Amino acid sequence: MNVDEIKQVVQVLAAAIKGLRLYAVDHPATAKQVETLQNGLFGLLQHKKLIKMGVLEGTLFVEDHLFMQEFPAAAEIAKLLESRELVGFEFMTGLSANEIQALLHLLHSGGGKGQDFADSMASQGIKKIRAIAAENEDDNQQPRKVYRKALKVVDQLFQDVRMGEIPSSTEAINVVKSMAHMTMTEPHAMMALSMLKDYDNYTFTHSVNVSVIALAVGRACNLTEQQLKTLGLGGLLHDLGKLRVDVDIITKPGRLTDAEFDAIKEHPGFGADIIREMEDVTPEVMQIVIGHHLRYDRSGYPANAIGDNISPLVDMTAIADSYDAMTTLRSYQRPFTPRKAIARIKEISGSSLHPEFVMHFVDSLGAYPVGSLVRLDNNEIGLVTKVDTRDTSLVDIKVIFDPAGAILKEPFMMQLRPNQARRIVAEVDPHTKGIDVTDFFDF
Repeated sequence: MNVDEIKQVVQVLAAAIKGLRLYAVDHPATAKQVETLQNGLFGLLQHKKLIKMGVLEGTLFVEDHLFMQEFPAAAEIAKLLESRELVGFEFMTGLSANEIQALLHLLHSGGGKGQDFADSMASQGIKKIRAIAAENEDDNQQPRKVYRKALKVVDQLFQDVRMGEIPSSTEAINVVKSMAHMTMTEPHAMMALSMLKDYDNYTFTHSVNVSVIALAVGRACNLTEQQLKTLGLGGLLHDLGKLRVDVDIITKPGRLTDAEFDAIKEHPGFGADIIREMEDVTPEVMQIVIGHHLRYDRSGYPANAIGDNISPLVDMTAIADSYDAMTTLRSYQRPFTPRKAIARIKEISGSSLHPEFVMHFVDSLGAYPVGSLVRLDNNEIGLVTKVDTRDTSLVDIKVIFDPAGAILKEPFMMQLRPNQARRIVAEVDPHTKGIDVTDFFDF
């Protein structure tokens, strides 16, 4: 990519923003600058389908070119991005003059900061330019915020695929980084969040939950943080191919016909076709997307994905995929409780699932995983909200029902320790008590 072309685009962008101080956004002088900017970006997009412009430690960059030497236009744009709490922009093939004009207007006159600015762009119908909001460090320390961000990222990925566009990997990579960090520090909180289910958008929330659970499997198997990031991204993207399968088949409440199941079996290949066009997706992520329905004995599908060098991350994702499916309500299946789901994945380990990885995962969850509704020896019923990562016999419980079976107006917390009088005697199915356990988590 020619450095002079990059400099010209930066120069024109800075001039166009400055020009709005003198001319209205629909003035002929502004229209001329928009046209020049569009032509410049079009030239850069001849080399790549997506161009990244952003700020790194206060310095503007465009793709691989970092403006280290003094260049006033680059400094002005870097300062503007930082004032808007943005990391940068992604410009995609097919961007229109109207989109550039709308972006300039938002940069000049408002649109908020950070994610608010990105949302303003979306509300203006800007599809081929994406703003990347700077992450608040505090957000990385709050599991619920990380989970919500992941849901938002998947929503955008799905929208892009439905529109026939190439999804951006930038936001997905960023949120998985936060998820991996959270898994290392507060794994019980992330596992609790994976119990949130949106039954009307199963594929949507399933993608996030598989990523969360896969990270828990990876942590139990002592993966490095970099390996966790790869695993989490694969989990987040694993079902993108389902968007190219007939929605009536995906949402069919009953058992599938052979022909319908054959159609479903195409989704790993469709997913691979989608992510092949995305930036910064590694071969291991590709393997996860293609192979997440390969059984441990390799009797799954697609048959052409079976080989000798399949990443272990594929088998870890398969465990997460199975666990989330088991614990989710379907028209044809009542959800398994966490303890029953564990029993089931242990049953199919060695055939469908990797036995060693299952063992590590199960051991990390404890006898009663986070999200289990349990009966205590005094007949109180409570929710397991935390399991100690170093000693799974140490658990925190929120007591919800009193010994007589009445629901408490004010549930209270209790720490169960081996030397205490109270102990868990059984698991309770939440459906028999008419509650949703996620209502009792302090997310």
